[in-house]
Amino acid sequence: MSRSRTLRVKYDTVTQVLYIVGTELDVNLSRSAPHGSVFFSVKCRPEVQYNIRPPPKGASHLSPMPLSGNSVLLITMSRASQSENESKLSIQYYGKNKEILGRAVLHLTAVEISLDVDADRDAIVEKNNPNKGSWKWGPNGHGAILLVNCDSERSYLKKPDNLQDPMTISYVSDLKDMSPMVLRTRGPAKLPQGYKLSMHISQDDAESVRVFRAKSPNVVGNTLAKKNLFDFFVKDYPLVLSHSILAQEVPYLGGASEMNFYVEGLRFPDKDFDGLITIHLSLLEPICAGIPETPIFTDKVVFRVAPWIMTPNTLAPIEVFVCRTSDNSEFLKGMKSLTTCEPKLKICSEWKSRDDRWMQDELEFGYIDSPHQQFPVVLDSPRDRGLQAFPYDELLGPDFGHVTRVPYDEEAGSLDSFGNLEVSPPVTVNGKHYPLGRIIIGVAFPTATQGRNMTKVVQNFLWAQKVQAPIALFSDWLVVGHVDEFMSFVPAPDRKGFRLLLASPDAAYKLFKGLQRDGHGQAKFFEDLQGEKPVTVDEILSDENFRVQNNYVQSCIDWNRDVLKRELDLDDEDIIDLPILFTVVKTKDGQFRAQAYYPDMVNMIVLGKNLGIPKPFGPKVNGSCALEAEMCSLMGRLGLNCAFIDDFASYHKQLGEVHCGSNVRRKPFDFKWWNMEM
Repeated sequence: MSRSRTLRVKYDTVTQVLYIVGTELDVNLSRSAPHGSVFFSVKCRPEVQYNIRPPPKGASHLSPMPLSGNSVLLITMSRASQSENESKLSIQYYGKNKEILGRAVLHLTAVEISLDVDADRDAIVEKNNPNKGSWKWGPNGHGAILLVNCDSERSYLKKPDNLQDPMTISYVSDLKDMSPMVLRTRGPAKLPQGYKLSMHISQDDAESVRVFRAKSPNVVGNTLAKKNLFDFFVKDYPLVLSHSILAQEVPYLGGASEMNFYVEGLRFPDKDFDGLITIHLSLLEPICAGIPETPIFTDKVVFRVAPWIMTPNTLAPIEVFVCRTSDNSEFLKGMKSLTTCEPKLKICSEWKSRDDRWMQDELEFGYIDSPHQQFPVVLDSPRDRGLQAFPYDELLGPDFGHVTRVPYDEEAGSLDSFGNLEVSPPVTVNGKHYPLGRIIIGVAFPTATQGRNMTKVVQNFLWAQKVQAPIALFSDWLVVGHVDEFMSFVPAPDRKGFRLLLASPDAAYKLFKGLQRDGHGQAKFFEDLQGEKPVTVDEILSDENFRVQNNYVQSCIDWNRDVLKRELDLDDEDIIDLPILFTVVKTKDGQFRAQAYYPDMVNMIVLGKNLGIPKPFGPKVNGSCALEAEMCSLMGRLGLNCAFIDDFASYHKQLGEVHCGSNVRRKPFDFKWWNMEM
């Protein structure tokens, strides 16, 4: 249905009218008729079309027709004018005896105006897509997509482009991170006197977007050739809209013209921002000097800001990041062996890490995606210890973005480290498909009046991305409090394409009781570790207090097991219990919390079919570690290879393991987030 505009006309007067192709002019004939009018007639040039509502009964348009109180003349034109006032329409009014009482004349100038975006998500800005003014999820959805321009074309500034000088773009190459928007017009060489085009946004949207335009237009059908995007200089792209410029006049170029605009996202979706942005273009009509212009036509486009997306263990690794410290040579040796060919191992030097070895805790890798551009984005944790500068100094740059959330009214704690932030592989739960998986975080127990939690600003950010609906687990029972201390995911060739790995004291006791039954009760833990007192299987099994502690741990893990089974639609066959024991200690704040007794094998790094697992230094049977043998058996059934990495002194003794000390950037999903059914 075309957009209609009420038009007032006066008899015995020539009215100049600017008509926008695709709209409809509605003239109430009775309002504009001279007193005593009973009949009317309409004449126009062939390029002008009209209808009368309601249709006059028994009368021809070629002769005077009866005028009723609700007679409306509907005027349209199918093409743009070549010159001003080139089209004419007249309305003649008659009295009771069909005597002429007056005549209203319209001089019409038709123009085509269309503000266009990539509404069908094929990386092409099509003309006047009927769905450009709304946004819909799904494979049959529509609506344009906007990236947050959070990489840095001027990486030496160590500041994302969206936080840099709002008056200019960084480099012309920066335009590829912005969404194209095209103003298409067709009509006479210039608009009638006083008319103008204005682009505008709301105050709310102004905090989330900037718009630039190309000074040099593309003009269709004349001698001005289209230039390549990168042939222009930065100064050729002036700022049009921003937080301080809510509206600005844009040129009308005349003829058949296209003007390119570039829309830059500034904010990710969050608690106070749903991710939707609307940009308007209005045609303003002058009234008289000293009186503001009024809009007679408005076109609008809608963008959704692309969410930040995490990547699960089942996606292919690209790069592995670790830190070098004065005491982790054995750990690095194992990591180098694990990454001999692919993926590439990147080692952060001691002076860059500032004695902070916990690469996993400082950051989480993800990406943003649109039909025209995709690049990785690191989510920077608010923990801010020695590795605080690493995401800026080593990662932020051209086509590598950065985002962080800083709590202002609460203090960042252990649960804000990103060992406490994981994501599942894709799942379907009660008919609801999560093709990008679901984010997993750890929090305090739901009924706890006191406890540690991930800060609200980080949680709000994660929930607002929508496409990986988060799951909250109970992790505050741990000393460090991270979900990666008791769970992980590995790829699998069957069922759902993955297995959930859970730490299990029960599985450990079952294994060790089997060893004892088979006569290996004197086999020793930590036998080859200098400075560690060996402990026998018999001693472990006879320690009732230790067993009570692990019963508590198993109860905490079982609570999370039930949540994960429910929220990821898992069966017991989708879960593998790993034999891991914990010990409960009193922390500095007076709470009793658990930590791994021997290296926590679930805290592993997953690189395709190769697993880097903390070497557990378990009891040896016939010269082989029983825990390693059990892990190789469990993982081997899935076609996975186990490599055991010595992290005992450098990580385990400091309450972390292989996963805590490493991080992996992975390939993005093939699935496009905008095709999700929401």
